[in-house]
Amino acid sequence: MNDLETRIAALEAKDEIRELTARYCHAVTDGDGLAIVDLFCTDGVFRMRHKVVAGHTELKDFYVNGVGGQTHKPFIQNHVIEIESDTEASGRCSVEIRIVQDGEAYTGAGHYIDRYRKEDGKWRIADRHYNAYHFVPLKDGWTK
Repeated sequence: MNDLETRIAALEAKDEIRELTARYCHAVTDGDGLAIVDLFCTDGVFRMRHKVVAGHTELKDFYVNGVGGQTHKPFIQNHVIEIESDTEASGRCSVEIRIVQDGEAYTGAGHYIDRYRKEDGKWRIADRHYNAYHFVPLKDGWTK
């Protein structure tokens, strides 16, 4: 590819990856665990603190049973994506999360460190690591 084609391909990849993370947020909001899992590579991984969920079978259990029972509203921002090759990329994005859990409103924030891989012609999440800043009852405020 010439330089212009390479640059256009990188821009298209970044746009598809941004939409991938937006689809993730919408599927979480909708409580659609199966749609979330479809956004991951077949060997995809989700990490949070000491929890590691790997592969579609474990991801289905985690997202279908975990997301379905609560009201989550994630909001992605500050998304930075590095295209490493035609099939590999990495990124970091900030996330604010609103959750209703056991009838109480919570606020959460953190960031995702992501690895993306093109699988079957689509960009998917290969590895998503959630790093939490806070998760507290909304009435307490996030500074406590």
